Amino acid sequence: MNLGWTEILLIGGIALLLFGPSKLPNLGRSLGESIRGFKKALNEDPTPERETNKQISQNAEKPLNQTQTQEEKDTHKQS
Repeated sequence: MNLGWTEILLIGGIALLLFGPSKLPNLGRSLGESIRGFKKALNEDPTPERETNKQISQNAEKPLNQTQTQEEKDTHKQS
């Protein structure tokens, strides 16, 4: 996507007409912060998330296994 100076000026002029001169700096600032946050998230190490998800799935499985075991015990006691 190659944008020349005329295309950039045209896009800037349309943005100025749509948002007005008072909101345009805030819009640019928030766009810059969003891009920085996105780049930071891409560069972060994803391994802590994997470990957390693994712990969550292990914790979620334990009550299910205990409940199934308890139900099996109740069924065997009644038989």
